[in-house]
Amino acid sequence: MEPKLIQKIFTDTAYVRVGGSPEELKAAEYIRDICASFGATATIEEFDVQMATMHTDTLTVDGVEIPCKGYLNAGSHEVEAPLYYLAGKDKYALEGCRGKIVLFDGYLGYWRYRDLLDNGAIAFITFDGNVNYADRDIDQRELRPYVSKGDKLLGVNINAKDAVKMIEDGVKEIRIEVEQDEYVGNSQNVVIELKGEREEFIALTAHYDSTSLSTGAFDNMSGCLGLLHMIEYFSKNPHSYSLRFIFCGSEERGLLGSKAFCEAHAEELADIDLVINLDMIGCTMGKFIACCTTEKNLVSYLECFGAEKGFQIAPYQDVYSSDSTPFADKGVPAVSFARIAPKETATIHNSYDTLDLIRTEQMSADIDFITAFTQRMADAVYCPVLREIPENIKTKLDEYLLRKRKK
Repeated sequence: MEPKLIQKIFTDTAYVRVGGSPEELKAAEYIRDICASFGATATIEEFDVQMATMHTDTLTVDGVEIPCKGYLNAGSHEVEAPLYYLAGKDKYALEGCRGKIVLFDGYLGYWRYRDLLDNGAIAFITFDGNVNYADRDIDQRELRPYVSKGDKLLGVNINAKDAVKMIEDGVKEIRIEVEQDEYVGNSQNVVIELKGEREEFIALTAHYDSTSLSTGAFDNMSGCLGLLHMIEYFSKNPHSYSLRFIFCGSEERGLLGSKAFCEAHAEELADIDLVINLDMIGCTMGKFIACCTTEKNLVSYLECFGAEKGFQIAPYQDVYSSDSTPFADKGVPAVSFARIAPKETATIHNSYDTLDLIRTEQMSADIDFITAFTQRMADAVYCPVLREIPENIKTKLDEYLLRKRKK
């Protein structure tokens, strides 16, 4: 793909594309049209997602209102109670949640939410941003259905600066009011198939949605550019395995697009020999990783292939937090490629994820390596990756997908 086209695609898609929004659909249609310019037919496959329209979200701290964003899909209600800062996870710390509005560090994960419910919290407060940054951005977060399972607590998200000040000031009473409409909307996957000589195929995935603060250049239009390059390349070059490219929607909302694809195409999963996922490539700094949710032999294979190509790569066996995981959970071996940058040089899920993070030369080098690896797999007489998921990885999948609590 020509550098000018890469630059144009980044520029044309430099807007927030939250899963289920009109902007996400706009990006899906744009990707479809780019594929058509390569002579490839793309299909847009819709799937249901939970949506909400926020009308009121206020946080009052000892009588003073501070900026917040209410958690979507967490219900509508008013609560007032003392503040409790939950800094630990031990039994004694959790017992302090009862009857309180709980402030805690980090994201609202499934097990943290279960702990809040089990220990009698009546609402919660999270925070993001950085006390050292000039901005006062606040991310729009949601209570995901697979986290709440119908048990809803009100929650708000605030900026880190306000969270620190609340603790410094010894805040006593908190009042939260949230009013929203909740409904079922649509997100979509964009799917392209390039037939090969065989019926079996290799699936290639990348998500094209973003978070609420981000235009998502690095995370993850960069991965989408990698797929678009390979669609252009393999539409002109023969390959033994058929190839299916899936631009996944609503990844940032819990891998919803890849989960929906696996459900809608359940009978076809047996014909997928390998999934290759691209999630964040081409940034100026950082190491290139390959997370292999496969047998360990692929780690060694990629080490050798990197040496053959003169390309620095750090492969390892694990579960990657992206669209490769739902496929691996269905028994399909998967590898995720990413360039992991130091947080001082590139951050994601915020307003700093822009085209400025991408270096054209690095983007081209990353895409060339992934294309060469895909070519090797697509031309294989028999896919060299065993179609089985090792027991240690099955355990990690159980933990990641919340079937087991990590010890």
